[in-house]
This record gives sequence, C-alpha cells and structure tokens, in this order.
Amino acid sequence: MERMFGRPIVTQEQMRSRIRELGRQISIDYAGKDLVLVGVLKGAYAFFADLARAIRIPVRVDFIIVTSYGTRAKTSGKVKLVTDLTETIRGKEVLLVEDIVDSGLTVQYLTKTFSKQKPKSIKVCTLLSKPERRVVNVQVQYVGFRIQNDYVVGYGLDYQQKYRNLPYLAVLDQLNEEET
Repeated sequence: MERMFGRPIVTQEQMRSRIRELGRQISIDYAGKDLVLVGVLKGAYAFFADLARAIRIPVRVDFIIVTSYGTRAKTSGKVKLVTDLTETIRGKEVLLVEDIVDSGLTVQYLTKTFSKQKPKSIKVCTLLSKPERRVVNVQVQYVGFRIQNDYVVGYGLDYQQKYRNLPYLAVLDQLNEEET
C-alpha cells in the first residue's frame, strides 16, 4: 500500500527565498577563504545544488554517503559511512551540508571523522533542524527551517527511497508503527 504524504510545511518559494539568504550569508562569512562544500547524500542533493548556486564565492564541492536509517522511518542510532570524500580537506574550511539534523548523531560522527584530516574549520548547514529530537549536542551554524517532530519528505528527503522528488516539504502521514 502506498503511503500518503500530507500537508506541505515549507513551499518551494519559501525554500528558494531562505536558500538565497543562506547563500548570501555563507558568501560573506567565507569570502577569501578556501571553502569545501560537503553534501551528505542522498537526502541533501536538492538543497546542496540550490545552496551551491546561491553562494557567490568560489567553492570546491564533494559528497559523502552515510546511512543511519536503512529501510525504517526511525534511525538505528548507528551511522555508517558508505562513500567517503574524494577531495582533501586538510587546511580548508569545510561546510557540511545536511538535509536534516534531528538526533545529531550523523553530524557528530562526521565532525569527528573529518577532524582527523585536520581541516581549518568544520561548520554545518542544514535545510531542516529538529532541536527537540537531539540526543547529542551539536552545533549547527546555518539553519534553513526549524520544524516540529514530524516525519518530513520532499526536496531530497525520503521515506523508503520515495518522495525525494517533491518540490516542497510535506509531513508524511499514515506511518504504521512497525515501519517506524
């Protein structure tokens, strides 16, 4: 049975506007610096592409793939690095671009992992933040939107690899307990 997605919580235009603001701020904050944008796939792909275009300074780009959800709607609590960086980040400013920061476990894991490569700095930019879901304290310097504790799909975020292609963000309704 197909799951239905519910009410939109962030429209396409709201996202465009906020991403332009984030791009302006990041451009100011990193002017004259050697910045590497690191996109966390798969979820951040749409946000990452739009954010990169909104940044008006030269940047390097790289991607990693991590997983902590598998096929369930609830995180396993264990972060697994599936694909690592291809660029060196030693001595560079790193901006980790996430789709959503909820528990904080992925950001904590990636920050520790990247720190071993001795970058100049590591900061985090996320489209969505769920502060009430944090189980570890992580710093997020750039936040698109703070949201409630709902399961959100669209604009790169998925449920069982579906709904990533929605051009807006919506709360997914009708999750069965055994799926969470």
